[in-house]
Amino acid sequence: MLNVLELFSEAEPVWSTADIIEALETSRSTGYRYIKTLHDAGLLTAVRNGYHSLGPRIIEMDLQIRQTDPLLLASHGVLEDLVDKIGHSALLLTAFRDSVLCIGEARAPLSPANRFSRGQRRPLFQGAGSKVILAHLPHHRLKAIYPRHSTEIEDAGLGSTWRVFRKSLGEIKKDGFLLTKGEFNPGVYGLAAPIFNDQKTALGSVGFAWDENTRRDVDVPRAVIAVTQAASTISQRLQENQHGS
Repeated sequence: MLNVLELFSEAEPVWSTADIIEALETSRSTGYRYIKTLHDAGLLTAVRNGYHSLGPRIIEMDLQIRQTDPLLLASHGVLEDLVDKIGHSALLLTAFRDSVLCIGEARAPLSPANRFSRGQRRPLFQGAGSKVILAHLPHHRLKAIYPRHSTEIEDAGLGSTWRVFRKSLGEIKKDGFLLTKGEFNPGVYGLAAPIFNDQKTALGSVGFAWDENTRRDVDVPRAVIAVTQAASTISQRLQENQHGS
């Protein structure tokens, strides 16, 4: 039933009953039951007869998660401080399935509107914010990820074998941050550092990006210090809150 919600996207925000049932490859009676249950829960709403969009309960849940998510709460003020120090928009990411999801942002003045923002996903194998999370995932999770995504891992320059992949991640772990260039857009740099729980597993990352064609004023060593300090502050707050709960 929850697969119904996966159908809705920015490109296809409205679905008919018939199309939902066809996409699920289920019986009409089962499809109708799923749709009714989701409507009753507020997760779907009718836009016109026989057509549906995501429902108001999701908006309510978004407010709840903004007010209660531990990682987001631990970042309050940190992203804004990073913008003040660096002059570029700061992002807070978390691992989600085999990808990363932006859950928080602080925008710098005149920041491009089409950059990565809250609610958007990116691959786990591209970009500084993704790779620093990947490098600190538990060994058993990496072992599960590698066979599913060996081609993407090789294409991302992380290694053509499990051994080389692990070595590449080890280099990222050793540095404690990652600087990338051009992995999503030509000439755009990304800088990020991991955020840890008390078991030293990366729950997310904090970082920012800049375009060398429009901004050449970034002092990279200073930016590295600022980003790693921001990640350390969020990690410390997160761990203190976990022990205090």
